[in-house]
Amino acid sequence: MTREEIIDQVKEVLAEEFEVEQDVMTDDANIKDTLELDSLSLVDLVAVIEHTFKVKIPAADLPTVKTFAQLYDYIESHL
Repeated sequence: MTREEIIDQVKEVLAEEFEVEQDVMTDDANIKDTLELDSLSLVDLVAVIEHTFKVKIPAADLPTVKTFAQLYDYIESHL
């Protein structure tokens, strides 16, 4: 899977799950702020990403993933 495919798929599933427009998910945008996540919806985000990409995201890794670019990097490096 290419990085572009990862980005497209992330934007598609997150836009649907969190009811936001895909164009607000820029590389340097903060995920929590952009998607207006609280601790419970953060769990939903992790579940959606894990299910979609078949990757495991340990809780210890969450603090390192703040922007969408970091999320794409994380997925790409764990596929």
